[in-house]
Amino acid sequence: MIFSDTGTKFCSKSGILQLMDDIGRPLPEGVKPHRLGGGNPALIPEISAMYRQEMQKIMDSGDDFENLIGLYDSPQGRMSFIETVAGYLSKTYGWKIGPENVAISNGSQSACFYLFNLLAGTFSSEGIKAKKKIVFPLAPEYIGYADQGIEEDMFVSIPSTWEEYEDHTFKYHVNFDLLEEYMKNNPLVGAICVTRPTNPSGNVLTDSEIRRLSSIAGKYGIPLIIDNAYGLPWPNIIFTDDASPYYDKNVILSMSLSKIGLPSLRTGIIIAPEEIVTAIGNMNAIAALASGSFGQALAENLIKTGLLVEKARDFVRPYYENKAKKASAAFHRYFSGTNYAVHKSEGSIFQWLLLKDLKIPTLQFYAELKKKGVIVVPGEYFFFGDDRAGGLPPVCGHPHYNKCLRINYAGEEQEVDEGIKIIAEMYKKFSD
Repeated sequence: MIFSDTGTKFCSKSGILQLMDDIGRPLPEGVKPHRLGGGNPALIPEISAMYRQEMQKIMDSGDDFENLIGLYDSPQGRMSFIETVAGYLSKTYGWKIGPENVAISNGSQSACFYLFNLLAGTFSSEGIKAKKKIVFPLAPEYIGYADQGIEEDMFVSIPSTWEEYEDHTFKYHVNFDLLEEYMKNNPLVGAICVTRPTNPSGNVLTDSEIRRLSSIAGKYGIPLIIDNAYGLPWPNIIFTDDASPYYDKNVILSMSLSKIGLPSLRTGIIIAPEEIVTAIGNMNAIAALASGSFGQALAENLIKTGLLVEKARDFVRPYYENKAKKASAAFHRYFSGTNYAVHKSEGSIFQWLLLKDLKIPTLQFYAELKKKGVIVVPGEYFFFGDDRAGGLPPVCGHPHYNKCLRINYAGEEQEVDEGIKIIAEMYKKFSD
C-alpha cells in the first residue's frame, strides 16, 4: 500500500506514537512493569466520586441519558456547556468573553492540530505564496506538537536557558533576547505557543513572563497560544504562587478536562477570538462532525456551580503536589553520589531528569530501561523545530538534548519509587 505524502508523514515513527504505544502495549511476560512514561493522570477518589454522582443525575433525569448518547451537538460544541464555560470564566475572572469565544474539540491535542494548521503553513495572497511558522519559545517543549504540522518545517523552537542550584535542581527560562531577535528578523510567524505548566519539564511561566510573551505576540499582530492542559483554574496542577489564570484579546487558551479525571472522554476547550472559534467549528465539522458530548455533560453543572474549580484546589493540586515531593525525594535518595539534576517541580504530572554523565543517548537508555520493565520518555523527542536559516542554533545542540528523561510520577507510589531506583541503578551502569 502506497500512501500520500501527508499519509506517509502521519504514519511514520514519531515520539507521540511511541509514547501512546507504551501506555497500552503489555511488556514481555515475567517483566514487572513500572509505567513512568505516558500522560495518564491519577485516579483521585474524590474526583471519580464527583463524576459518578453527576452521571447518576443524568441517568435519573427523564430522557437526559438517551438524548446525551443519541444526539449530535453542534460543531462548535454543546451549546449549554459553552454558555456555562463562558459565563463562569467571564464572571469569575473578568474576561471579556461570551459563547462566541468558546469552542469544544475532541481533546486539546485535536485543538492544537486545528490551530497550528490554521495559523501556519503555506499562505496565498494575490498570487504570492508564503510559509508561516509556529514559534515555541521554551524548548524542550511538548512531544505531541512535533509531528502535528500537515506541511513540513512548520515549527520553530527557541532553545531555553537554564539556571542550576546546589540542591541538584535546575530551572529553564525563556531566552527573550533570542526570541525577540528572531521575531524581528523573521516576519513569517503565525503564532507563538507555550505550555503552562511546561510539558515535559514541569516549569511554570510566571504571570510577568506570560504578559511579556503576549506583548511580543501583540507587537507582531499574532496570537499567543497557551496550552493550559495542566493549568488554571482547572485542573490546577500548579505548585507555585506566581501564576494566575490569564486571557487577553490576542491569546488563544487551550483547556482540557483530561487531567481533572476525564482523559478518555477527550474534551478540549478553546477560548479565543470569535473568528478563531468559528474556524475551529468549521474544521471540526469536516474532521469529526462534532465533538464527544459525555465530558461536556458531566462537567457542565460542576463548572456552573464552581465545584470543579473547588475540587481542583482542594484535592487535585494537593494530591499531585504531595506525589511530586515524594518522587523528588526518591530522585535525591537513589541518585545520591551521581552527577544529576531534576527540574524544579512547579507543576504538571511529570518530572524532568538530567543525567549529565550518561554515556549513551537517552533514546538508547530508554530501550535499556524498557528491558527492565521501566517505561519513560526519552528527551530527544522534546527538542524539535530547527531554523538555522532564521538565525537560530540547532535544537539538537542544546546540552540537554540527549541527556534527559521525562518521568510521570502520577502512578502508584511504590511503582514510581521502584522505577526511579532502577533508573538510578542503570544510570550508574551507563555512566562509568
